[in-house]
Amino acid sequence: MVPAEKLDLILRRHEEIGHRLAEGVESSAFSALSRELAELDPVAEAIRAFRALETEIADLEKMANDPKNDAEMRVLAEEELSGLKESRARAEHDLRLALLPRDAADEKSAILEIRAGTGGDEAALFAGDLFRMYQRYAERRGWTMELISASEGTAGGFKEIIAHVRGKGVFARLKFESGTHRVQRVPATETQGRIHTSAATVAVLPEAEEVDLAINDADLRIDTMRAGGAGGQHVNKTESAIRITHMPSGIVVMMQEERSQHRNKAKAMELLRSRLYEMERRKLADARAADRKSQVGSGDRSERIRTYNFPQGRVSDHRINLTLYKIDKVMEGEALDEILDPLIADHQARLLAESEEDAA
Repeated sequence: MVPAEKLDLILRRHEEIGHRLAEGVESSAFSALSRELAELDPVAEAIRAFRALETEIADLEKMANDPKNDAEMRVLAEEELSGLKESRARAEHDLRLALLPRDAADEKSAILEIRAGTGGDEAALFAGDLFRMYQRYAERRGWTMELISASEGTAGGFKEIIAHVRGKGVFARLKFESGTHRVQRVPATETQGRIHTSAATVAVLPEAEEVDLAINDADLRIDTMRAGGAGGQHVNKTESAIRITHMPSGIVVMMQEERSQHRNKAKAMELLRSRLYEMERRKLADARAADRKSQVGSGDRSERIRTYNFPQGRVSDHRINLTLYKIDKVMEGEALDEILDPLIADHQARLLAESEEDAA
């Protein structure tokens, strides 16, 4: 268990921040202190809940072992102790989870990128199905979704679609969706009833604010051009499309969704910032995981993480060997939490195991 001194320090820091915010602080410090308080709130709550149970158990043990008390009172105390010790074990587990190092990006909104993979038209249709699944899931959680860019498939769906998902804790819920999603079903155009396999890749990037990442203007090459595709006469007359190249990393972002060059540039910078932020996060994660047998939550896009088998009505997540026979509810976003919750629990279990190894 974590030393009591460390828990005391956390509680004192939590109280100190609360007092400072209540008394009023300069605006430059308010945001950082508020964020730190929000991060410490669940930890302080878990510490207090655990300590309250320990105090109650100590009192009952004293009562059960005191010969001055009559036998009936001591038996009642023993019976109550059994249940409280189980509660303490759960509270200790919750406290250990609360004390795990937090991903600084967990509370952020996210950029969702879905691209059709192998499978031609069917892959584009599946990419569209995945986008609608996340759209419905976002609605259920009260998040908002703003389209950044989209390239439609020739038979429907999307070759690529990128959206900004805004809300509290979006990245924490969706970050394990990054990877290759495979679908097995009979396409509408299939006359002989054969099952086809196709795929789409999903990338979930934490929203990067300007305070998270400084981009040097000298590192950018910004090109303007006429927008292509649908849009009437406008696309032939105005150079509203923007292409930004970040020369040190080689990342290129193209945006032509808006008629305003200014809006396209703002969206392109938003997307570039998130991609660069995620690249830096991955570098740090790779460095931390270099001496471990496997990397937790790598989100490797070349990895097949999930299969959606429509003829059998099942969805299988291969990372945790989980299979649900409710594909319709998953695609409606209704049962997606039944996959996400076990993924998050598995990630936490791995982090706990690693923290115990490091402490040993």
